[in-house]
Amino acid sequence: MTDRKAELAANLARVEERISAACAGAGRKREEVTLIVVTKTYPASDVRLLAELGVRHVAENRDQEAAPKAAECADLPLIWHFVGQLQTNKVRSVSSYADVVQSVDRKRLVDALSRAAVGAGRELGVLIQVALDVDSSDRGERGGVGPDGVERLAESVAEAEGLRLDGLMTVAPLAGPYEGRPRAAFDRLMEISSRLRVAHPAANMVSAGMSSDLEEAVAAGATHVRVGTAVLGVRPGLR
Repeated sequence: MTDRKAELAANLARVEERISAACAGAGRKREEVTLIVVTKTYPASDVRLLAELGVRHVAENRDQEAAPKAAECADLPLIWHFVGQLQTNKVRSVSSYADVVQSVDRKRLVDALSRAAVGAGRELGVLIQVALDVDSSDRGERGGVGPDGVERLAESVAEAEGLRLDGLMTVAPLAGPYEGRPRAAFDRLMEISSRLRVAHPAANMVSAGMSSDLEEAVAAGATHVRVGTAVLGVRPGLR
């Protein structure tokens, strides 16, 4: 085993212990939570090593980095998640490799993704990114639509050809009433998810929690956690 593979294996084992302990503490089964490894700024060679170590879900946030990396790893049995703020001019590229787009926050983006998915002959999973630093249907500081805008946007996704409404995503906010309170933020996301599932029962995916707050996300009920630094190490500068 190479040094890098051994390092990744050890880091994955530590993250696995954290998720398992959080599930046990919350009275949940371990299989209820899926680990997504955020591979942004790291090379395709790391993605290959992660796949060898059993990782199946990886995430990227910049198309210009993700597209060539996904192409280089096209032979691997991976599910690719796009988690960054997405401009409509990048939609065609992203829809060619992403299996799930977790950062959908406006109708214009829904329409663009629908056209691209149909053009590519693919079905794209979509998560609505919920901004918990705003109360209305405005966009948040880090992207996302305010809680009041979720229902209308969900209807747009559900009606869009080529798209599948999978659920919700959030990032613990840096401002507003939930600043420094990730557990409260994730509890609020679960409330919004419960309401969404009344009209859309299959939209049961809840993506929340990162390296620093995955325990709070698991305790709140998240189905997916997005972990980068704890698996891959402190990120080098953006290349």
